[in-house]
Amino acid sequence: MSRYYSYCNTAQQVINQYNGAEPLANYLKKIFAANKKIGGRDRKHISQLCYCWYRAARLLAQPVTTDNLVAALFICSQQTSEILAALAPPLNETTEQPIADKLQQLGITLPLATIFPYENELSADVNLSAIAAACLQQPDLFIRIRPGYNKSVIEKLKKAGIAFKELEANCVALPATTKLETVIAINKEAVVQDYSSQQTGSLLQLIKAGNSALKVWDCCAASGGKSIMAVDIIKQLQLTVSDIRQSILMNLQKRFETAGIKNYHALITDLSKPGGTIPQKQQQLIICDAPCSGSGTWSRTPEQLFYFKPSCISEYSQLQKSIALNAVTALAPGGYFLYITCSVFKQENEMVVAHLLQKTHLQLIKQQIFTGYHIKADSLFAALFVLPATVA
Repeated sequence: MSRYYSYCNTAQQVINQYNGAEPLANYLKKIFAANKKIGGRDRKHISQLCYCWYRAARLLAQPVTTDNLVAALFICSQQTSEILAALAPPLNETTEQPIADKLQQLGITLPLATIFPYENELSADVNLSAIAAACLQQPDLFIRIRPGYNKSVIEKLKKAGIAFKELEANCVALPATTKLETVIAINKEAVVQDYSSQQTGSLLQLIKAGNSALKVWDCCAASGGKSIMAVDIIKQLQLTVSDIRQSILMNLQKRFETAGIKNYHALITDLSKPGGTIPQKQQQLIICDAPCSGSGTWSRTPEQLFYFKPSCISEYSQLQKSIALNAVTALAPGGYFLYITCSVFKQENEMVVAHLLQKTHLQLIKQQIFTGYHIKADSLFAALFVLPATVA
């Protein structure tokens, strides 16, 4: 029994010291590295308590206490728990009941939407109650099987005894804690990519490509996930990737090597400022997966939801507008511009689209919010534009 109280005490110390300045996962790694006596099993329980706290904190009384940690664990658990069995057996027997019943059992009268206090900021078609409920659960792990590897990847998952669901062609959902590194060749056979992120590829499929290789610039490339998807969908392309720091592009380079992508051009540029370096003009497709609040991914990183400042929404919106307007200058007549965020806020989504339509000659083909909260996935926004071949 004492060790379970010890888990709670350690979690309380972590939460009281943590300030949100870095990802919680990174912070916990540092804590555990400095305390070698905390074993692997103990780390798992302590981490779970911390994450559950940040998921449910807005529903609970402050400050963090053992009772509140137990309540948070109960709210976020969908199956029985070793900690609950020891510290709150009656709660452990009812972990599978609906969230509303759990809150009633705990005497919590706050509405579930309290978890996500940004109703007036949401993009159209985002359900407040659904996204709030999703923040209480860790999303699944998703992979996109690359062309030619579907059969072999599925066979390897079955052979390894890994539980999985095939959601649609080449999209597989797995439990969040699944370790795939020794099972399949990550980036070569399959890419770790959220379900909704994969769905943005449906807009790439609307692009009319000719017989020659398409000139494509992934202008906020990060680790290159959208570039790899573009290679798999478009097939023939002349690829340019860019980001703001060399370290980011070095990580991309390693990923591309594994993915078998060799012919591409990389450059460092800050598109938030006028006069930044851009590739040769006449790009036929520009992918702009812009920096954003990440609000569509907060079920993975609940600490970011907890510490988020509403003033950041307009700051991100201004940044996105600057990046997009500077990137568009490299677009060829008849070319396509694909704008993507992992945000559910209209200032970062529809309002940026409206700004681009007002300030450029772009024409909107389609915009869509890809909500993943019903299948334990992230939510993303994407808009596809075309620059007319002739401008009046």
